[in-house]
Amino acid sequence: MPEKKKTVISKNADRRSAISTPSRNTKDHAEDSRATAILRKSPPKSATGISAQQQLSTFEAAMKLFHARRLKEAQELFAQAAAGPERDVAHRAQLHEAMCHRRLEQPTPALNSAEDHYNYGIALVNTRSLPQAREHFEKALELAPNSDHIHYALALAQALSGDVGNAFENLRRAIDLEPRNRILARQDADFAPLANQPPFDSLLYPEKKGW
Repeated sequence: MPEKKKTVISKNADRRSAISTPSRNTKDHAEDSRATAILRKSPPKSATGISAQQQLSTFEAAMKLFHARRLKEAQELFAQAAAGPERDVAHRAQLHEAMCHRRLEQPTPALNSAEDHYNYGIALVNTRSLPQAREHFEKALELAPNSDHIHYALALAQALSGDVGNAFENLRRAIDLEPRNRILARQDADFAPLANQPPFDSLLYPEKKGW
C-alpha cells in the first residue's frame, strides 16, 4: 500500500505492495553488535536449577515470540534461558533479552490524526503485529469513519488474524465507499485464501453466475 490513499486504484495498489514480512537487515545487525557490547560487561548468568534441555526449549520458545514481535513475553523467557547451564545458550539469551529491552524502550510516535494511526497501523502490519495494527486502524476509523482505505486496511489485518466475519464487513464497507477496492482485493494475495469462499466470493465476484 502507498503512504496515502485517495480514490485512485494505482495508489491503492502501491500501498498494498508495501505490505510484506520484513527480512533481517543491517539495522538488526547493528543492534546485535550493540547488544554484544553490553553483554561483554555482563557475562552469562550461572545455572539456577533449570536443566539444559529446559533452557534450550525456553530459548526456542522465546525466539518464536521474538520473531512474532511479542517482545515483552520474549524478554521474560530469554531471562529464564539466560539462567541455564549451557553458556552458549545463556549468552544468546542475554543478547536477545538486551535487544528486547532496547526495542521496548523506544517511544511510540505521536499519533494525532486518522492518517497518523493508519500509517502506523500499516507499519505494524508489515511486521505482522496484527493486534496492535487493528487497534490503530480502529482508532483511525473513529476519526475518519468514511475512509475506504482504512476500512480496507482493517479488513486485511482482520483477515490475516483469522477474524473472517469482521474482515468481510470492513471489506464490504470499503467497496461500498470506493468500488475500485473490489478489483484491488481480487488482486490482493492476502485475501486470496478467502476470495473463493462464501461470503467473500459473492462480494468479490458478484458477476459470476449462481452467486
